[in-house]
Amino acid sequence: MTNDALVWFKSSYSGGGANTECVEVAGTRNGASVRDSKVVEGPRISVNDASWSHFIGALRSNTL
Repeated sequence: MTNDALVWFKSSYSGGGANTECVEVAGTRNGASVRDSKVVEGPRISVNDASWSHFIGALRSNTL
């Protein structure tokens, strides 16, 4: 899947302002990609399914 085909989602907790700190996430075939919503052409972090699942689980259990 190319970056152009990714569908990015912004957190519902985002303030929506131009200077609001926020990330966007896109699901991929093998995990997820994460980017800064203010720098969409900037660097991206890609993680595999296991790492993404562990991260989301830690968020849900408030262990981060």
